Amino acid sequence: MPASEGAHYAPAPMPQPVVGPGEFVFAAAHLDHGHIYAMSEGLIGAGATLKWVYDRDPAKVEAFRTRFPQAQAASSEAEILADPNVRLVAGAAVASERADLGLRVIAAGKDYFTDKAPLTTLEQLEAVREATSRTGLKYAVYYSERIHVEAAELAGQLIEQGAIGKVLQVICLGPHRIGDPGTRPDWFFDRDKFGGILCDIGSHNFEQMLYFAGARDAEVVSATVANYAHPEHPTFEDFGDAHIVMDNGATGFVRVDWFTPSGLSTWGDGRTIILGTEGYIELRKYVNIATGEGGGHVFLVNDDGEQHIEATGRVGYPFFGSLIRDCLDRTETAMTQEHALKAAELSVKAQLAARDMTPANR
Repeated sequence: MPASEGAHYAPAPMPQPVVGPGEFVFAAAHLDHGHIYAMSEGLIGAGATLKWVYDRDPAKVEAFRTRFPQAQAASSEAEILADPNVRLVAGAAVASERADLGLRVIAAGKDYFTDKAPLTTLEQLEAVREATSRTGLKYAVYYSERIHVEAAELAGQLIEQGAIGKVLQVICLGPHRIGDPGTRPDWFFDRDKFGGILCDIGSHNFEQMLYFAGARDAEVVSATVANYAHPEHPTFEDFGDAHIVMDNGATGFVRVDWFTPSGLSTWGDGRTIILGTEGYIELRKYVNIATGEGGGHVFLVNDDGEQHIEATGRVGYPFFGSLIRDCLDRTETAMTQEHALKAAELSVKAQLAARDMTPANR
């Protein structure tokens, strides 16, 4: 059957551990964002061995060790960096501090795996590019809304197999729930610390636009940001959008916000719509609203008809195993360094170019 016939699509085999115990040792450091838990779970699921954890706050360390009791509490970041057995350091520092941490990890001769956004300024981007180019070490990024979402992984395989032809446009919607603001750390509301909404949560979507369209570069055509509903935090942004044109002619649009209502059954109704010359795909990643269903939905429409594919349990998360093998084999199968940093570059450039629509600033 043609690959474009989604009913006959066979996903790649579920990932399995790619190394044995002790073959690939990593450490977790700077636990400012909760993504460090998922990052660690992904690596462990692919066979990695978690040896160390470090944070300035002992309470964060103890909470982490409750989930991962095999992790030893390091007395300092330096103790982790000095351990010759540690091949990779996973970090979820405050966004504005992630680049400096990565440069220290690379200077110690280790690969680095950071939460998104991986950096917040063009100066940091230049320093990271110089360090990775000079050393060959990795500055990998946890763009979780693609690499840790089975629906997105399955969509990538469908596109690769030609299910919708050549991709023309990628639309990414990334709403989030802010919850009780009192539970958020101070840095969450400080633009200089979190980088701005297009740099922060928007980075997920710039990565997806490049990935699904098969593009290497893009230009930011327009962008807006705003603080519509949180005047008590004047440097916060609760809305952002941007339009890009990619180097292969495809276009992309992203909208991110902190306006998910309490009535939604999950933290955000993340969706991606991918238009091709021979069909289109819609991803309902985290929920299929008003159906009682969770996420993991891929809707495919092409000349073969309309199809609804439930992705959960079909493809897994191959990124983590590929990253481990890339670190051991010095390859680039999980994600190229160029791609990871290009998504970051677009995030920062969109943020810098954005028109501020905050009512007080109009």
